[in-house]
Amino acid sequence: MTEPVRTGGCQCGAVRFRIHGALGRPSICHCRMCQKQFGSFFGALVTVPKDGVEWTHEEPSYFKSSVNIDRGFCARCGTPLTYRQPGGLEIAIGAFDDRSDLAPQIQVNYAVRLPWVEKIFDAPVHQDPDYYSRQESIISFQHPDHETADWPTKGLQL
Repeated sequence: MTEPVRTGGCQCGAVRFRIHGALGRPSICHCRMCQKQFGSFFGALVTVPKDGVEWTHEEPSYFKSSVNIDRGFCARCGTPLTYRQPGGLEIAIGAFDDRSDLAPQIQVNYAVRLPWVEKIFDAPVHQDPDYYSRQESIISFQHPDHETADWPTKGLQL
């Protein structure tokens, strides 16, 4: 039987990873430190196998956010990537090339969640077709959601 392999990385492609082995439990964390790291309402992370992470390009840079927690990010583009604690490593779900099967299974620090976070998907959906046609014309410089044979160290640029 073959070992599962997952890939992913940052926006610019400078930090890329390959995970060998089964992933652990996907979760979202509502703590203030995760909110700040992700610049969002919560952080979405999944545990990775011990010794199963291979950094295929550069490794993340780290910010020590507390006495025993390091938060990894790409020093070039700022993409939040990891949550490292004494018990192991978790990687941001959004950084995986294929995220389709990584739906969070548990919420962490639920008591300190933003009170309105449970209602955000009840908001009306933006339906302006002109807006969406303009979005389609955007030229992305982000690394694609797959491995590439060659990628500029500073990402694509015009």
